[in-house]
Amino acid sequence: MEIIQWIVIAGIIMALILSVYNSFKARRSSEHKTRALHTAKMNIYMGIMLILMAIIQILMFTGDTVRVVIGSVFLLLGLFNLFAGIRNHSIFSK
Repeated sequence: MEIIQWIVIAGIIMALILSVYNSFKARRSSEHKTRALHTAKMNIYMGIMLILMAIIQILMFTGDTVRVVIGSVFLLLGLFNLFAGIRNHSIFSK
C-alpha cells in the first residue's frame, strides 16, 4: 500500500509541474490559439492532480467524514477540470 501511495504522490508532483509549465507558456503566448491550447493542457493536468489528491484522501487514510467530504470535492473539481480541458483542447486543436 505504501508503494501505491508513493506512486500517487509522484503523479501529483508531475501533474503539478506540467500544470505550472503550461500556465507559464499560456501567459507568455501572444497568439490566442496557442494560449488556449496551453490553458486546456493546464486544466487537464490540474484535473489529474486533483483526482490523484482525492484518491489519496479517500483511499489511503481512515474513513473520517471530513476526509471523505474533502476527497469528494477534490474528485468533482478534478473531473470538471479534466472534462473542460479535454473539451477545450479538442475545440482549439482543430
